[in-house]
Amino acid sequence: MQAGPLGASYGATETHARAVAGPHVRSTSVSSSWATLQPELFIDLDRRHVRASLEAALRSAIQTGRFRPDARMPSSRALAGDLGVARNTVVEIYGQLVAEGWLIATAGSGTVVGHRTEPRRAAVADAPSRVSVSSAGTYDLSGGTPDPTGFPRAAWLAAARRALREAPADAFGYQGSRGRPELRAALAEYLARVRDVYVQADQIIICLGAMHGLRLIGKALRGLGHTTWATESYGWAWHRRAASGLGFTLRVVPVDDEGAQVEQFGNAGSMLLSPAHQFPLGVALSPKRRVEAVNWAKTTNSILIEDDYDGEFRHDRRPVGALQSLAPEQVIYVGTASKSLSPALRLGWMVVPPHLVRPILAAKTVSDGHNSTIDQLTLAEFIRSGNYDRHVRRSKLLYRRRRDLLVATTQQFETIRIKGIAAGMHALLELPPTLEEAAVVEHARGQGLRLDGLSAFAAQPLAQQRGPALVIGYGAAEEGTFPEALKRLSQTLDHFKV
Repeated sequence: MQAGPLGASYGATETHARAVAGPHVRSTSVSSSWATLQPELFIDLDRRHVRASLEAALRSAIQTGRFRPDARMPSSRALAGDLGVARNTVVEIYGQLVAEGWLIATAGSGTVVGHRTEPRRAAVADAPSRVSVSSAGTYDLSGGTPDPTGFPRAAWLAAARRALREAPADAFGYQGSRGRPELRAALAEYLARVRDVYVQADQIIICLGAMHGLRLIGKALRGLGHTTWATESYGWAWHRRAASGLGFTLRVVPVDDEGAQVEQFGNAGSMLLSPAHQFPLGVALSPKRRVEAVNWAKTTNSILIEDDYDGEFRHDRRPVGALQSLAPEQVIYVGTASKSLSPALRLGWMVVPPHLVRPILAAKTVSDGHNSTIDQLTLAEFIRSGNYDRHVRRSKLLYRRRRDLLVATTQQFETIRIKGIAAGMHALLELPPTLEEAAVVEHARGQGLRLDGLSAFAAQPLAQQRGPALVIGYGAAEEGTFPEALKRLSQTLDHFKV
C-alpha cells in the first residue's frame, strides 16, 4: 500500500475506484494531517481532463465549506506528487484560484483558503449557486440543458397548491399507466393550439421524459415485429444505445442542410426524427422532406417517431408545426417538460396513433415507470392557468438574448460559421478544417469552460463525415455567468487564431 506525502493511503482505495470508474478516474483521499480540514476528503480526477477536473474539485470543496477559510493548502509539489500530476498543473490551478479569490498566497507562508464567501454545506444549502460547476468546467456551454435558475418556483408552488386543493379523491390512490386525465386533457388542448398536433386526450400517454418514452416505443415496436430502427447521423448517443439494447438493427441516415435524407430510410420499420430543430446540427426538416417522410411511412407502413426537440423555441420566424399533423396514423409524437421547464420534473408525453396505444401501455405497465400524480396534477394546473405559456415566452426572450450575444461574440472570427440559430438553446460553430476539434474542446475545459465537440454526437459508422465544429448551448449557464462563459469561449478561439 502506497502513502503519498500528505499521508494519503490510496492502495486499496485506488484499486476499488478504478474497478468502479474505469482507468480514467483516480480517487485519492487527504488525511487529517491537514489539521483544519475534515478527515478523508476525496478528490476524484478525470484522467482525460486532469487540469479542469482538479480545478473544479478544489473550487467546489471551497465553495461548499469542505475546505474551510484559513485552512492551509499543501505545497504545489506535495499535491502534485500525491495526485500523480505535473507540478506546473497544480501551480497554474493555484494561480487561477488565487486570482478568483478562493485562495490566498503569501510569500514565505504558503497558500491558504480565502474568505471570498461564507462556506456553505452542500447538504443543507437552500439557495442555488450562481456558478454552474461540473467536473468538466465552471462555465457551462453544453447543449441540451435549460437554465436551472429559470425554473418558475413561485408559480409552480402556487399551481401545486391549487392542484392539491382541487384534486379528486381517486388521485391519491394507485394510478393507471396512461397518466392522469387532467394532464392529458390540458396537453391535448395545448399541443393542438401551439404545436398543431392532431390529438385526442385518450391518445396521450404520460412518461418519465423523452428517453423513457423512446424506450417504451421501442419495446412496443419490437413486440410487433419491428427489427430495424433508423436514426439521424448526429444525435444523442443514448438514443442509439437504447435502440441497440432492445435488439434493433440501427440504420444511420445522413443529415444535410434540409434535414434527414429521406431516400436513405430504406426498409427501416421505424425512423426517429427531430424535424423542428435537429440536435445538434440545428437544421429544420424542409417542407419537401417532410412530405417525403410522410409518404415513405405510408407507403412502407412504417412508423415515424417525432422528437419535438426545441419545437417551442423559435426565434426568427413562425414556429414549425409538428410533423404528426400530416400523418396522425403513422407518427408518434414525443414531447417533454425537460427543456421548457426542468429535467428534474421527469415529465414527458407521447401522442400515439390509436392502433399503438395498447402495445405501448402494455410496455409501460411492465416497466414500472409511473409518474408522480402530484406532479402531473401540478403541470395540468400550470398549463390551464396560462403560466406555462408565460414561462415559455420568458424563456424564449432569454435564450434569444443569449443567442444574439453568442452571434456577436463569434462575428470577430472570420473563419467561423455559426449555424442552427433560428431556434432552440444551442448553435453549431463550424471551425476551420485545419483545426483539431478535440484540441479546442480540451483547451476550453482547461480554461474552466464546458462545451462539446460535434463529433461527440456522431453515430458510427457515418455515411458522411462533417468537419470540426463546436456545439454551443446557451441554456445551461446560470443567469449572470453567461457573459463570462462567452469571454472564455472567445479567448479559446483566439488562442487557436481562428
